[in-house]
Amino acid sequence: MAVLKYEQIADSLRARIADGEFGADDLLPSQRDLCAQWGVSRATVIKAYDTLMADGLVAARQGQGFRVTQLPLARPAGGRKAGTARTEGGRAFDIVGVPTRAVPPEHIAVALGLLGGDVTALRRDRLVRLADGAPLSFVQAWFPLEIADHCPRLEQTAQIAEGTTRYVTRMTGRAPVRGVDTKTVRLATQDEAQLLKCKRPFAVAVVLHTAYDQDNRVVVVEHGVTSGDLWEERESYPMGNGH
Repeated sequence: MAVLKYEQIADSLRARIADGEFGADDLLPSQRDLCAQWGVSRATVIKAYDTLMADGLVAARQGQGFRVTQLPLARPAGGRKAGTARTEGGRAFDIVGVPTRAVPPEHIAVALGLLGGDVTALRRDRLVRLADGAPLSFVQAWFPLEIADHCPRLEQTAQIAEGTTRYVTRMTGRAPVRGVDTKTVRLATQDEAQLLKCKRPFAVAVVLHTAYDQDNRVVVVEHGVTSGDLWEERESYPMGNGH
């Protein structure tokens, strides 16, 4: 599938931000400069910047142009339907601990398609926060080693401003095209209670999210835990003719 011009411009800016050419709050190239550089119309450049704003990567400043956001966004696990932007449900987050290669729990190994033995995957944890800084959701992201081996930044403790999905796609060419979310409710473990700053016993909503690429290979498995009093799901859908 051909990559549209505005997508090429957006991808180029993502790469320049990821490579450190532009840091938090830095001013990005003007629309006029990008029009000249890429030989495109202003509308095309605006669409590229709209794409980056939907990712939460840049913000428009009145009278100044576009700047790199100071706080990268992340979402709780699941709900990554087509057409949803990272800014929908995206919040400030912290990386918890140091990403590590480890043998995943059985339910994660099954979701990853790892068969038997001490087969490892890369685990990267994040704590998504509410606007006041309080914990909202603890997410473990597990990446197959064939992804991790091509994406060295996944093993670093720094936040990835463009988001892990965009980063993995840029580095491997493997984009998520299908997701499966399994949702359950149970009591929190001691470690989860400590991270979410809640007193046990209390209920948590658990989402197991598996993302597959165009060849039906697993890109990532996320295990998200959210305190039951903060978890809510709302869905609007058509209903048929009174039947």
